[in-house]
Amino acid sequence: MRAICVDDTALIVEHTVSQCREISGIDDVKGFTSGLAALKYAKDNPPDVALLDIDMPDINGIQLAAELKKVSPDCAVIFLTAFSEYALEAFAMHASGYLMKPVSIEKLTEEINYACGARKALPTSHIMVRTFGNFDILVDGEVVSFGRSKSKELLAYPVDRNGAGIKRADAFAILWEEGVYDYSKQKQLDVIIRSLRTTLKEYNISEIFELKRSAMRIRPELLDCDLYRFLKGDTDAIAAYRGEYMNQYSWAMLGEADISRRWNEYVK
Repeated sequence: MRAICVDDTALIVEHTVSQCREISGIDDVKGFTSGLAALKYAKDNPPDVALLDIDMPDINGIQLAAELKKVSPDCAVIFLTAFSEYALEAFAMHASGYLMKPVSIEKLTEEINYACGARKALPTSHIMVRTFGNFDILVDGEVVSFGRSKSKELLAYPVDRNGAGIKRADAFAILWEEGVYDYSKQKQLDVIIRSLRTTLKEYNISEIFELKRSAMRIRPELLDCDLYRFLKGDTDAIAAYRGEYMNQYSWAMLGEADISRRWNEYVK
């Protein structure tokens, strides 16, 4: 594994390089006091991990990280800084770690191992749900294709509600914001529900959606969902959030505002 260390203070660079040489798995490590010099080196020697200061004169660490990602998209970026106020920008560009100086070798080792996948691998999820950006559900890596766009939206809303029961009238109000829930509209909703259940049956995941006479709900315990991971404080999910949530649906704006508020609290 190739690592680069960048800090405008030579002593800090020497110390961090020395620490990296003691970390198992790092075969090659180079230190730089110039971000531009580090970027030039990285273009011919794409790094697996980059340990970056943020406040530097020629190019700051946030900008350098963005350029390094263009050269090596899978590069794990870990910021080593004396300033906590850069955390929001760091997580916004998907930093793998953010450590406050001085950094112990134990903490640095833990952070590099985590960022580069030496942590215990999780089993591949059978059913995955994406809510950050556009809403999608995947079964064994395949994006589920819905026969009707409204049936997909009907699934998205219970996911947003995180297992809470939803009355049919409330589901109708989400799907048709200005409609009147009369007898004909009830039948129209029934068509959407049947279409959703047909799709879930085709993908053998009918069990994720519960429908009773007066209400419906999702079973969150059966889903690997970025939203649910985020709400539990999962660092990967927090880093993955970029201010967008279920973009297709106007009703998701309230959820997006709440997630953004939580995100700000997490990274402070």
